[in-house]
Amino acid sequence: QVQLVESGGGLVQTGGSLRLSCAASGSFSSINVMEWYRQARGKQRELVAGIASGGSTNSADAVKGRFTISRDNAKNTVHLQMNSLKPEDTAVYYCRVTVVTDRGYEYQYWGQGTQVSVSS
Repeated sequence: QVQLVESGGGLVQTGGSLRLSCAASGSFSSINVMEWYRQARGKQRELVAGIASGGSTNSADAVKGRFTISRDNAKNTVHLQMNSLKPEDTAVYYCRVTVVTDRGYEYQYWGQGTQVSVSS
């Protein structure tokens, strides 16, 4: 079993910054992909950014140049630095990790979500 603990959400004004963190713990051999998703009220959950174990990243066009994803493999933690926040960034942000067991199986786990609210 894997536990994910998210932190860093909150209320910020337009143009402000927040840093989200997600720490994974539990029984696994390694972590493959670490990702951030978000879900605004009344909308589908969407991928914000992802980072592979080797460090390659991808991000949604809507956040390119403003959000940066990073990971600390030693601490099994992924971060999302969010700058120049806009009201449309308001959503619940979820981390998702793909872990690899000692037998080589992959499983995905979701965090509990953290609210990010950007006021205009």
